[in-house]
Order: sequence, then C-alpha cells, then structure tokens
Amino acid sequence: MKQLIETIVKAIVDDEKSVTVNEVEGGNRVVLEILCNKSDLGKIIGKKGKTAQAIRSIVYAASFKTKKKYTIDMNGK
Repeated sequence: MKQLIETIVKAIVDDEKSVTVNEVEGGNRVVLEILCNKSDLGKIIGKKGKTAQAIRSIVYAASFKTKKKYTIDMNGK
C-alpha cells in the first residue's frame, strides 16, 4: 500500500525527491503519512480536496484485500 501511495503522489508533485511515505501499523489499523514540500501540498490536496479524496478512495478499495483500516495524513515539510 505504501508503494501505491508513493507512486501516485510522486506523479502529482513537482519535486519527487521530497516525497516520503511513512507507514505506522497498530493492530488492524494503519496510518499512512505523506510528507512533501509545503509548496506541493496543495497539489496533493487539490481543489476542494478532490485529489485527496480520490487518493483515499483508492486506498479504501485496495484495503479490502488486506482487511485493514487505512488512514492517510498529509503534511508539508
């Protein structure tokens, strides 16, 4: 899942090298933390949060296979 999110986000931002995705597991819950430049954070979120919601939808659909609940946090460096 981490690889999937990293690939999607790197395709959206200008500075691919600044993107890191951290995965923190706790039981059947997983937090995916996306870190990027503050200037690229708006591109990940998108207008009215539509890009962020699309990323969350992809993760939600892929999570059925792993039977885990994923949460996504987006932060700028």
